[in-house]
Amino acid sequence: MDITKIHTPVMLERTVELLSPAIGEPGAVLVDATLGLGGHTEAFLSRFPNLTVVGLDRDPEALKLAGERLSPFGERAKLVHCVYDEIQDALQSLGYEEAQGILFDLGVSSMQLDQASRGFAYSKDAPLDMRMDGTAELTAETVLADYSEAELRRIFWEYGEERLASRYAKRIVQERAETRLTSSAQFVDLIQKATPAAISRQGHPAKRVFQALRIEVNQELVALERAIPAAIAALALGGRMVVLSYQSLEDRIVKRALAAASTSSSPAGLPVELPEHQAKLRLVVRGAELASDDEKASNPRSTPVRLRAAERVRAA
Repeated sequence: MDITKIHTPVMLERTVELLSPAIGEPGAVLVDATLGLGGHTEAFLSRFPNLTVVGLDRDPEALKLAGERLSPFGERAKLVHCVYDEIQDALQSLGYEEAQGILFDLGVSSMQLDQASRGFAYSKDAPLDMRMDGTAELTAETVLADYSEAELRRIFWEYGEERLASRYAKRIVQERAETRLTSSAQFVDLIQKATPAAISRQGHPAKRVFQALRIEVNQELVALERAIPAAIAALALGGRMVVLSYQSLEDRIVKRALAAASTSSSPAGLPVELPEHQAKLRLVVRGAELASDDEKASNPRSTPVRLRAAERVRAA
């Protein structure tokens, strides 16, 4: 597999521009918290000869492929099999107390989408798997077989923002009483039959449901809720963090965490702000930045991206 042909890093130049003030000095450490196929990491290691990158990923196959891609950089690329909310443990296991840069490129990776056998894409028939880490126990098939109607309704609504959550949950429970749902084509067919024609014309009806299943199987939002505060805690004074989000649920979590850390907690009315109440972060970009029109045209996966960035300005 030529991974350079299936993976084009999103907003690479802007990411390099934002992180470069923090990672240019000898001994600097950058955490690529979502290593994937290593496109961002390869670029950073190439451009910053004194940089070490700690690459995290829950997907053993991604780690293997990225490891092959990054092998020319030797010990400057250190890869760890873990979920990104374990960022502090990963750093400490390698002897680092903090990082000068942290990058999150959230969501499902190019490889996971492009490999039909993983079951992430509703357009390709495959087993209902959706695990980012193939060693994990929970699969999409298990969710559809074992979750109650109320639980299915909740995840479709909360994680897919799906208006027909109740309708789909009810239909799944009815269907599984007759036969187990085991393939994406079988599940897509069920969703399409349960969707009013007028709504089907507005876009593929399975899109939001597949997103919700993937998030539930991998506990993505639960991990992200823990990961951003953990990353802030691991960031060195003067260090920078960049986060690329691809859907509103992710971006909302990131926005809330960065806003809280960049706001003073000092009680109103105090004449002097105490050091322990000062903001930990300074926001580096205003709001969320989007990919340029040129990048969207050349790399369609950049179309929904929202970039946020911050710098650590208080040590503790």
